[in-house]
Amino acid sequence: MTDAAFDADRTALVLVDLQTGLDDPAYGDRSTPDAESNAARLLDAWRERDLPLAHVRHDSTEPDSPLRGDSPGFAWKPETEPRDGETVFTKRVNSGFVGTELESWLRENGCERVVLVGLTTDHCVSTTTRMAENLGFEPTVVSDATATFEREGPDGETYSAETMHRTALTHLYGEFADVATTDEVLAGL
Repeated sequence: MTDAAFDADRTALVLVDLQTGLDDPAYGDRSTPDAESNAARLLDAWRERDLPLAHVRHDSTEPDSPLRGDSPGFAWKPETEPRDGETVFTKRVNSGFVGTELESWLRENGCERVVLVGLTTDHCVSTTTRMAENLGFEPTVVSDATATFEREGPDGETYSAETMHRTALTHLYGEFADVATTDEVLAGL
């Protein structure tokens, strides 16, 4: 993390797609087994300090997706489920900014920095992070509170979940975001 500390009142925690549908075994092997518990630690810290936080979830338009609004997988993961009164945005694409009021909510709350956690590192977390930076926010992606799955490449090779996770973080680091651990973010609050 570039900054050891930051202005917490101007920093929003954005939780991306922490939904039960992403537990579907069809996705294959996953990186970062403690991602949800680390996201929950950050969520607890934000709640204790009454800092801005937003939950974003995916409502898929794909007919067989476990993330469709009418499927059980649309549900929040219990450890990071929003409480009554917390801000929730529902998206239909990879970015938490497209088709939602996330940008205006961040600006209305005076947020300059966003700390991003959730699923998956190389899809929705990455896309939301890139757009956050493009819109003028300062993103920090929490490496041990994000996760992804193994992927098959165009060459037919299967790339491990850990390789995909590290590669996604590397693509974001420096150009689009800081990358930090849960402990580093908590120490900066």
